[in-house]
Amino acid sequence: MSYQDTLCVMPTGGGKSVCYQVPALVMDGTVLVISPLISLMKDQVDALHQVGIPAAYINSSLSSEEYFETMERAVLGEYQLLYVAPERLDSPSFKNQLRRMTIPMVAIDEAHCISQWGHDFRPSYRNISSIVSLFDKKPVLLALTATATPAVREDICRQLGISENNTVMTGFERANLTFSVVKGQDREKFVKEYVRKNEGEAGIIYAATRKAVDHVHDILQKSGVSVAKYHAGLGDIERQSGQDRFLNDEASVMVATNAFGMGIDKSNIRYVIHYQMPKNMESYYQEAGRAGRDGLDSACTVLFSSQDVQTQRFLIDQSQDPSRIPAELEKLQSMIDYCHTETCLQKFIILYFGETDVKDCGRCANCTDTRESTDVTEDVQKVLSCVIRMGQRFGKAMIAQVLTGSRNKKVIEFGFDKLTTYGLMKGRSAKDISDFIEFIISESYLGVENGQFPTIYVSEQGKDVLTGKVTVNRKVTVITMQVANDDPLFDQLRALRMKLAQEAGVPPFVVFSDKTLRDMAARMPVTNDDFLEVNGVGLAKLERYGEAFMEEIKTFQMQNA
Repeated sequence: MSYQDTLCVMPTGGGKSVCYQVPALVMDGTVLVISPLISLMKDQVDALHQVGIPAAYINSSLSSEEYFETMERAVLGEYQLLYVAPERLDSPSFKNQLRRMTIPMVAIDEAHCISQWGHDFRPSYRNISSIVSLFDKKPVLLALTATATPAVREDICRQLGISENNTVMTGFERANLTFSVVKGQDREKFVKEYVRKNEGEAGIIYAATRKAVDHVHDILQKSGVSVAKYHAGLGDIERQSGQDRFLNDEASVMVATNAFGMGIDKSNIRYVIHYQMPKNMESYYQEAGRAGRDGLDSACTVLFSSQDVQTQRFLIDQSQDPSRIPAELEKLQSMIDYCHTETCLQKFIILYFGETDVKDCGRCANCTDTRESTDVTEDVQKVLSCVIRMGQRFGKAMIAQVLTGSRNKKVIEFGFDKLTTYGLMKGRSAKDISDFIEFIISESYLGVENGQFPTIYVSEQGKDVLTGKVTVNRKVTVITMQVANDDPLFDQLRALRMKLAQEAGVPPFVVFSDKTLRDMAARMPVTNDDFLEVNGVGLAKLERYGEAFMEEIKTFQMQNA
């Protein structure tokens, strides 16, 4: 059997872990899995133990005694998989231990962290390529990521010496996810109503700042919601407690900054709401992709407000590496475009990641929007004309002020009150026009030159609008929805899962996923053969849990006969 170094790009929930877990079962030795995520290591090792596969992890959560015992067993070849953090590769003593092991494959999870062009660059990942030289027989390299643009994919291959021909992409589309963007609505009211309508379903609400997380958490807690929170400002114990409550289904909602979620292997998250716009498309798709990992229908919603742009600009400006700021501003503009586009949202995301032959999804809020479209060509022409007359060297705020006829000091100083476009849209507010400009940008009729002060210019497509070759249409209160249907048997099976999970000391989804429980509720198996037909059930799960779940189903059938 021959193996080749490979880069694998597939969306969150697409089954990346299977790509190294299955080979580990047939390879001689121990597959080394490099992951930056302590929570992921624990969840995956717990799940592997549940099906009888020997695995372990090495990270900062272990005591010295636990570390040495684990390494001793690893050197003896007792594990089929060993998970380690990339920082561990800086340790000479750890490298010496690795030399004594048989390592047929090194799997690099979250491989985008190796690229300076990625959204989550980590210098420690640069050391990974050096461990190949530790072994007499070179291990196979398998790099895995969910979010990599063409530039990031190229960089990963170059850093690890992987041929670009050995890149496997399964496609970025998540057919069970429904995307939507909500603008101009009361966010607090929306979140409270949404959570109430989806009571009992697991959801994550992301916010950009710790202050916003605390605020949303308090609102939901006062409304009687079982909610947890997670951000870097909390103590380690409080953070871990909140995470455990969420993983164990004791809290149905997690409110968090982007510090939460990487490696959280919870499959039954039914919705992800971004209370504020995230900073880039990579972060957004990774965070939104935590919904519906079990394959069931799930919803991903961005609540957009124009002030989110300033919040994210401020956070980017605080970056430790000023050289990365221009690239981060470009990424931010793509996220702004996403929030204002009226084209298919799933298609917008997939095109961003470099796929070309993409069709409308038919599921997202834009594809299913039944609101009528209005011809806004004349208003677009007014904006484009104003941009040109202002020299194409100003930002959105100044353009809006000129169009509304503002007597702002700078407007007068530049003589913009003398332009023919001055006051052309004075019946509208500056905020309304700013939002309209964002819409025009998202439709590519205006472009943005990012720098310390972003400037707006008319694109080639915009010139076609100005000359009358192209007309522009725009759609003129998004209603919250219930993600999953009520099912009394599913609720009973979920309660049983919680009881068994607590007895075993593992998160509920390690027992069975929501997808498995939904299928079980539909099939109602009461024999071993029928139980094995349920999605996600194998012999090990049948032996461990079959009797309890089939008894619950029989009881339900008797009560509802």
